[in-house]
Amino acid sequence: MSLLPVTLETIRSAQKRIAGIAFRTPLVRLNYEEDRGEIYLKLESLQPIGSFKLRGAGNAMEKAGLERLAGGVITASAGNMAQGVAWNAKRLGVRCTVVVPDHAPETKLAAIKRLGGEIIKVPFDEWWNVMVTHRFEGASGLFIHPVVNSDVIAGNGTIGLEILEDLPDVTDVLVPYGGGGLSCGIATAILSQKPEAAIHACEVETAAPFAASLRAGEPVEMQYTPSFVDGIGGKTVLKEMWEMASSLLSDSIIVSLSEIASAIRLLLERNHVVAEGAGAASVAAALKGPLRGKKIVCVISGGNIDSAKLVQILSGEM
Repeated sequence: MSLLPVTLETIRSAQKRIAGIAFRTPLVRLNYEEDRGEIYLKLESLQPIGSFKLRGAGNAMEKAGLERLAGGVITASAGNMAQGVAWNAKRLGVRCTVVVPDHAPETKLAAIKRLGGEIIKVPFDEWWNVMVTHRFEGASGLFIHPVVNSDVIAGNGTIGLEILEDLPDVTDVLVPYGGGGLSCGIATAILSQKPEAAIHACEVETAAPFAASLRAGEPVEMQYTPSFVDGIGGKTVLKEMWEMASSLLSDSIIVSLSEIASAIRLLLERNHVVAEGAGAASVAAALKGPLRGKKIVCVISGGNIDSAKLVQILSGEM
């Protein structure tokens, strides 16, 4: 599958299409005293499903129209895209099937069920094959890929429009990197208007294929280790995303599980923001990275974390 061009125009069209579906989330200053530059938080965790995925799913499904959606929709997701598709399917009155990896957190699975989605749980390798092939035998409906879909990427890019509107002199934007659909959408929106800005991918040490691929100059495969950071990381960079990601993103900042846990605690203690592991990766990268003296925006991509894991993190057990 080849991606249709994602442009500033398609992102602006998506912004109009999802008005009333996704919230215009706030941009707030991180309450942090140390000299790390001005760090701002783009709080996508405040979306109705607790994740930015509502934007891309909403744009793709609105654009598809009810006739194409009549047979239902299917997606592959560890949880957040599943909620985005299920939420929109419920809104539109269509059936939703979700293929999830066997390590998907219970908080996200419960939300999918609450929204009326049918869950099919499979081993991680089988789930990743769905991501690569864009199909799952035995399930019918329009497949909404969580990453490799131009309308999904354009919907994600609306975050970039809002960042520039609220902070025109932003210098750096840090974005959690899972498949690249979020970071590439935001990068397209911002760099089309402010080419001197830098968009940084943020990956976790247990699965950082984009950083490895940048070093190799081509997509490479690596081992994936499950952790409480379930919303980012994969076995490799999806081939359809490589050219876009490698040309738009400045680099990848890799952070450890302990650095992400510290960022989750900091966000809750200083800004009263609940972030999941992937959502806090951008803050962990900002506190670690060489971006002093900059105006930095950290995209808090989601806040769907199991309460038991959050308690462990807050108590220093994780």
